[in-house]
Amino acid sequence: MNKPQQHLEQVAALLREQTTLSLATTGEDGEPCVAPLFYMVDEEFSLYWLSSQSSQHSRNLLRTPRAAAAVYGSATSWQEIHGVQMRGAVSKITEPKRRAALIKAYCERFQLGTVFRVAIRRSALYLLQPDFFRFIDNARGFGSNVELARPPQGWTLSRPTA
Repeated sequence: MNKPQQHLEQVAALLREQTTLSLATTGEDGEPCVAPLFYMVDEEFSLYWLSSQSSQHSRNLLRTPRAAAAVYGSATSWQEIHGVQMRGAVSKITEPKRRAALIKAYCERFQLGTVFRVAIRRSALYLLQPDFFRFIDNARGFGSNVELARPPQGWTLSRPTA
């Protein structure tokens, strides 16, 4: 698999299959902060989540609008470890129609119903646009991974499978 598109398809499949990401942000004191969050992904590999604007990671993103994240499946042996690490720019979705459509899809994905309606209205909708992926698949061998970067011309293979 030497073409970026083939690896991106693996990344997309994993991101669609899983539901929770670990979001890493940087605190005001420079210390790392990690938060588990429900997310959804679109066809452009952008990830969306809802969060309180007063949460630590939201306050961190206000100061530094870049983050790293990891998504991975559960594993009981090292050969089953597979996942994707990413980093990119984070922004809030504020345009009302787009926000409403994304929140509707988010609520459907996680079957939130009306129970969280007030909390959702108060939450910010965030968007992570990855510019780097590291796809890990230990089924191919211990530490097997491929790195992809997204410069302006599109996704490229920045480091082939190790």
